[in-house]
Amino acid sequence: MTEHAKPLDMREKPSAPPRSDTPRPKKRDVDGWFVLDKPTGVTSTHAVSIIKRLFRAKKAGHAGTLDPLASGCLPIALGEATKTVPYVMDGRKAYRFTVTWGAETDTDDSEGRVIATSDQRPTRAEVETALPAFVGVISQTPPKFSAIRVAGERAYDLAREGEDVELKPREILIEELVVVAHDDATTTLDARTGKGAYVRAIARDLGRALGCGGHISALRRTRVGPFRESDLTPLPPRDSSDEALSDAQLAALLKPASAALSELPSVTVSRGDAGRLLRGQGVILRGRDAPITTDAVAVHADGALIAIGEIDGGELRPRRVFLQDRR
Repeated sequence: MTEHAKPLDMREKPSAPPRSDTPRPKKRDVDGWFVLDKPTGVTSTHAVSIIKRLFRAKKAGHAGTLDPLASGCLPIALGEATKTVPYVMDGRKAYRFTVTWGAETDTDDSEGRVIATSDQRPTRAEVETALPAFVGVISQTPPKFSAIRVAGERAYDLAREGEDVELKPREILIEELVVVAHDDATTTLDARTGKGAYVRAIARDLGRALGCGGHISALRRTRVGPFRESDLTPLPPRDSSDEALSDAQLAALLKPASAALSELPSVTVSRGDAGRLLRGQGVILRGRDAPITTDAVAVHADGALIAIGEIDGGELRPRRVFLQDRR
């Protein structure tokens, strides 16, 4: 104890932290999709928290993780739009990525530890010759540093703790994989994939197939489901009160929840049938134009999205119902 230190009286209660005079903004009901152009260096979770705080939204989620290294399309759902997240995640995805040759890393990207090197470098022709084996329905082993759960734990958490993570191969779809640029050390490719494909794994496996090793050094996602690069919005300014956006300006940045379902068949019902669906009841579809599909359909009434449903034997049954748009 220093000369002037006061002995601690365990009966004394610690002083409360000073109270701020500025009230914390109340969270509010806000619905829609903010299709973020995520910058590099930001995690998907942090990006969602920024947008959620910006809109003061009660509920938020995203449609597919992007690594901090990656930029581009990160659709963020607010409020009722979170009910449509699975339909966006199940959609097609598109990427532009650069593979650096001559080194394989434990994360399959440039942020990882180099675990193998080679002096060999492929020519453009050699890369293009190897690509057909990676197109179509293929077997792919996800990266050890991924969000896949292993015995209830995220694989990347186990890998960071030094555990030898063994992930099982799974079938994924690569619709397109083409070279758009090449030099002595790198190749840039465009890819269009289905659900569950890892671009980092493509780079890793291409490097192995070419006998030189490779890892992702740049990655940009340009599409997730119905959302494309033309839909992207950068992070709005938030540090300066002079640049703060009004609620009306923020609302203008949102796409409606229905935008996530633009690739689903659409069914329009009457106001009476809409009421039954919103109460969880099925309705019978009549007329020769009534769809017979049993897949998911987007249900509208009076021009508004009211439900996601399924059709069985001419009966439309609600899977999820939506509150009125509250933007």
